Amino acid sequence: MSAAPGEPGLGPPVGARFFCTAGRGLEPFLMREVQARLAATQVEYISGKVFFSTSSDLNMLKKLKSAERLFLLIKKQLPFTVSSVSKGKIFSEIQRLINDDPGNWLNVISIWKNLLELNTENEKLPQRDTNPLKRKVGENETLVAKKSKTEQTRKIEENMECQVGKQREEETLEQREPVATREELPEAASENDVEKAVETHPQGQLTFRVSCRCSGTIGKAVTAQEVGRVIGIALMRQFGWKADLRDPNLEVFIHLNDIYSVVGIPVLRVPLASRAYIKTAGLRSTIAWAMASLAEIKAGAFVLDPMCGLGTILLEAAKEWPDVFYVGADVSDSQLLGACDNLKAAGLEDRIELLQLSVLELPLPSESVDIIISDIPFGKKFKLAKDIERILQEMERVLHAGGTIVLLLSENHYLCLNDREESSLPVNSKGSHTDEPGPEKCSNPEENIDIPETVSSSQGASNQEYFCKMSPFGSLVPEDCYKVSLGKTEAFMCKYRKAHSSGP
Repeated sequence: MSAAPGEPGLGPPVGARFFCTAGRGLEPFLMREVQARLAATQVEYISGKVFFSTSSDLNMLKKLKSAERLFLLIKKQLPFTVSSVSKGKIFSEIQRLINDDPGNWLNVISIWKNLLELNTENEKLPQRDTNPLKRKVGENETLVAKKSKTEQTRKIEENMECQVGKQREEETLEQREPVATREELPEAASENDVEKAVETHPQGQLTFRVSCRCSGTIGKAVTAQEVGRVIGIALMRQFGWKADLRDPNLEVFIHLNDIYSVVGIPVLRVPLASRAYIKTAGLRSTIAWAMASLAEIKAGAFVLDPMCGLGTILLEAAKEWPDVFYVGADVSDSQLLGACDNLKAAGLEDRIELLQLSVLELPLPSESVDIIISDIPFGKKFKLAKDIERILQEMERVLHAGGTIVLLLSENHYLCLNDREESSLPVNSKGSHTDEPGPEKCSNPEENIDIPETVSSSQGASNQEYFCKMSPFGSLVPEDCYKVSLGKTEAFMCKYRKAHSSGP
């Protein structure tokens, strides 16, 4: 990764705290990325979130590839105690998230505004003034001015359930394989709207909505609707902000569970995982990027995806590591047509070659490929379980000694390969993951953490019992394995390296 942190003076103050959400299992990738790309410090993680400090500007923050969404952190603390406590007491404690340190809230809002304003100065974003459906800032101010605080409170109470339902749906979609097209994700335009609103709204006239998630013990004691209502009323009373559930300037994100309480505000309206350069997505872009990063691609390499589908892995790889020869192959006409459209939309048709062929019969010389990266299809449509060993044998044939294979395997494929032998190796034979969350590689951390603490990058979990078993396959020696979430299902991201021949 060659990116560098933003220039001094263009980003937020040194020590500004951010966090990103990440798909389960991708936390170690995101920890490495924020350190390498943003020169981030104080990097730590909890399940599904990575926290860090950086002075990088918004242009650099937007380059994060393994994150779902980017937030400015307002508060992170231990979970609320709910046993033997009345609901009124719980609500009083929740209100303290705002009332105990209003200065910190205003400071974070100031950083958020500065980020957007600097982004406006350094980028010419497309205008949406010609869109008749766009809400005019002046019209919004007129509407808000006519509402009393009582009406705002009532609106929060009546609509919070709908809002929370929508938020839950969005969070589910974050982990699901997307089918949205590029035209449905007007990222630049949405950011432009927010930036204009920030410029025209004084501090006390910001509009907001609250997105809340409650799980575990507190989720049984209070509902997300109740928490959102309490937070919304506290924000109106403390800062004079106006509630707007449909088109707010600002979203306040709150996640309460048995391990932590987190409050933040999204920096961008559109998730980082929604790539503007991908017309039609197949595999989740964050997973595709993580697979490419795991392969350790070097300039001049020959990289092959023999089951490329819509080409998402190759797109992510070519965007990040351009000076490489990429080849994608698939047997499906429709998949190759979709991949071709994606390459044209991303401007990469001259850098990635597409071929129609079977992964079982690759027309390539033995030991001619440096790196193979592939998402092995699974599901009811794909009957590959009987062929998984033949697929790996053909990949092994064309891969040169010392070359790398990174595969995304279903649980069935993973078990099929590893039931062949009882032996297993540590997840990383080089020990390069000692500064990263070990349990993330094969477990759900929330099931294994006994104390409500955040794990820092310097601590690192070392519980070998949670590591995935990986058996050698012929000359393919296992090096890494990560259990990752694909939404409703889980998969295994496995890395092999072809051993050098010992000679006669």
